[in-house]
Amino acid sequence: MPFFTLAIREFMRTYAVPLPTTPESRRPQPGPAFPQPRSTRRELLQSGVAGFGYLAFSALATEAAARSNSAVSARTPHFAARARRVIFLCMKGGPSHMESFDYKPKLNADNDRPSPNKGMKFFGCQWPFRQHGESGLWVSDLYPHVARQADELCVLNGMHTDSPEHAAALEQYHTGSFLFARPSLGSWVVYGLGTQNQNLPAFVTIKPPMLLGGARYFSSAFLPSTYQGMPVGSPLENLSRMKVPNLANSRYSRAEQRAILDFAQGQNRELASRTADPDPIEGVIESYELAFRMQTDLGDVLDVQREPVATLDRYGIGSGKPTDDFGRQCLMARRLAESGVRFIELCSDGWDHHGFVARLMPQSSTQVDRPIAALLMDLRERGMLDDTLLVWGGEFGRTPDDPRGDGRGHNPHGFTVWLAGGGVRGGLAHGKTDDYGYKAVEGRVHLHDLHATLLHLLGLDHTRLTYRYAGRDFRLTDVHGKVVQEILA
Repeated sequence: MPFFTLAIREFMRTYAVPLPTTPESRRPQPGPAFPQPRSTRRELLQSGVAGFGYLAFSALATEAAARSNSAVSARTPHFAARARRVIFLCMKGGPSHMESFDYKPKLNADNDRPSPNKGMKFFGCQWPFRQHGESGLWVSDLYPHVARQADELCVLNGMHTDSPEHAAALEQYHTGSFLFARPSLGSWVVYGLGTQNQNLPAFVTIKPPMLLGGARYFSSAFLPSTYQGMPVGSPLENLSRMKVPNLANSRYSRAEQRAILDFAQGQNRELASRTADPDPIEGVIESYELAFRMQTDLGDVLDVQREPVATLDRYGIGSGKPTDDFGRQCLMARRLAESGVRFIELCSDGWDHHGFVARLMPQSSTQVDRPIAALLMDLRERGMLDDTLLVWGGEFGRTPDDPRGDGRGHNPHGFTVWLAGGGVRGGLAHGKTDDYGYKAVEGRVHLHDLHATLLHLLGLDHTRLTYRYAGRDFRLTDVHGKVVQEILA
């Protein structure tokens, strides 16, 4: 709609006398006590010009109000937080713990011997483990770059979960439940803490796992839709060069864009006022406001090519390199984190190794090893690691035997997740599985415990972070969860 038409409409709405609407109001009314002077054409034009100024002021005032009244404005945590943001590194498919951070010399010694499971043989790790850093943390040779950051890692080798099936386990990993649709971890974090930058989404998920659950991994479910994650898709090569149109080069000025948006938002708010469930419409209203604000920031934040060549090389970014894709994700995560995004998820696919482990494990680990190490170093050098919590892991682990002889089955009873930064003890291995890696036997940490601990590090009590829906108070950990005090710095 032309800006001039909008301006006239705004002027008429502000200054015009309303038309009579009832028979009574259409009758002649008593005149004023004193004669009122008539406006000349010159005075009318002067008032019209003032209306344009009013329109600009109205746009700025509306924008300021939208910022201050945003549903995701920053909130005070329940208690002093150790971490201000989360970078969630999702290894979709379930990486093998005995090929990464859970050293099993007994399994290796019994390689190719019959296992307790009929018709199966033990399949030992095909790569050496070595101790690294001052802490002497055991790390597989498949992760040479991450191994150099061993003193930053807090390795949870006693993890366990409830389902051996990918879709259910992934959903529980992200939402705490696989039986019902529940808000994702990122949505709960934003609901509890809000955002640090009103011009960017508070929750961003880069290349989210779309199969076996899809949007449920970053959905807000019954929380207001303003708390759901914003997915950033592929190909990342195009996304990294994306330029959101600069307002200075746009067809409309910022005030004109604001006027157009205000008109649309007025219609949305009117519809919301007449709707029994206004939440979806309120989500649209908030997303429109965020999209308007994002124009000035998002393109620059996601453009990793702005970084020095040395930085790109550190992350393994370059055409044809196996690390290019995940390297871009990690560098975007660092840029989003320093720009105030509260929760950032990255995803590496292809960890479901039922066979050909000797060939496939090096491919998967190579893709993520260097970028993750670069992210850790970058955050530490910028003074951000202390208040940025990194979480690495998949939906479950793998079995020490398999009928094919060179693969690993699904194992929800024991696996590894590691944390770094954000108030956890670095250089620590907490918990363990049995000698073969079948089951967590010491320092057992359920996913509910992991979620409770992550919220605790962000200054949120998982028992108090609730939302009333359908007559009851829901929380991320349901009626479970215990903070793992032993890993807190």
